[in-house]
Amino acid sequence: MRLDHVSYACESDGLLATTERIAEALGADFVKGGIHPRFGTRNMILPLANHQYVEVVEVLNHPASDKAPFGQAVRARSENGGGWMGWCVAVEDLAPFEERLGRASVPGNRKFPDGRELTWRQIGINGLIADPQVPYMLRWDDGTEDLHPSNALPGMPGKVKLNSLTIAGSAARVTEWLGTPVGEPLESVDVTWIAPAGTPGIMSVTFETGHGSVTI
Repeated sequence: MRLDHVSYACESDGLLATTERIAEALGADFVKGGIHPRFGTRNMILPLANHQYVEVVEVLNHPASDKAPFGQAVRARSENGGGWMGWCVAVEDLAPFEERLGRASVPGNRKFPDGRELTWRQIGINGLIADPQVPYMLRWDDGTEDLHPSNALPGMPGKVKLNSLTIAGSAARVTEWLGTPVGEPLESVDVTWIAPAGTPGIMSVTFETGHGSVTI
């Protein structure tokens, strides 16, 4: 179990403009991710160090976005001004989470222009919608290691590192949600927990960049 990525829902001026602002702040270039046909969303990706990445995600005017919880979550966050939507933990086995939550994980996919396809299963978006401090869980399908978004720039390891998170919420609540101490997936990332003044969730993310520490 490890922190896989953090998701930022685009602001009112759309995916490209939102991505450009974050890229300029970090001094790094995002790459085009693609469309998630099952969720009605699309994203831009910044590969990070430690096999992690940032995605900036936008909901599409597509029927899937009305049905899929992930599309609903992106739409709700963007309509509220955009910003950090949530964090995702990669796991080896989703079965314990399916048993605990009482439902099956759902498939996700993204096709590349050359015909390759990145596929995975995920669970927990409904929990994130109800309580945005908790992560959702994902398992990348076997054989897709080379397509992981942290490898979006082949031969160029991520030069930006995710250093820390500030989360409005409770470590005890997230530990209960994960069924394991929250420090396990966040082993290399510092977390400051603050009491939520309103909606819980990620308040800021701090990165180590080529020009110093940057907080978004």
